[in-house]
Amino acid sequence: MNTLTVGARTLELDKDGYLVDLNDWSDEVAHALATAEAIELTPDHREILDLLRQFYAEFQLSPATRPLIKYTALKLGPEKGNSLHLNRLFNGTPAKLAAKLAGLPRPTNCL
Repeated sequence: MNTLTVGARTLELDKDGYLVDLNDWSDEVAHALATAEAIELTPDHREILDLLRQFYAEFQLSPATRPLIKYTALKLGPEKGNSLHLNRLFNGTPAKLAAKLAGLPRPTNCL
């Protein structure tokens, strides 16, 4: 099992780098996970991470890309709820990477 050290804490990660214990997540953990992915978190990133955590609290699952886009458009408007914006922030597979940085499980229907 992989680990991530944040301050004096050592956190367990699964084989794909997702937090094993969702309760370990914090702003500092998000920054450490982002650094490991070569991402510098901006307020735009944080807005999506907070939204993802809200989605998870409501539905108890991490959304795949299409539901993430729809939920983002519903909550933040179409200028942020589109694939171009999310890909700009979380290059490649936005749902997987954003879930990882938000301390959530890997979306089950993302390859």
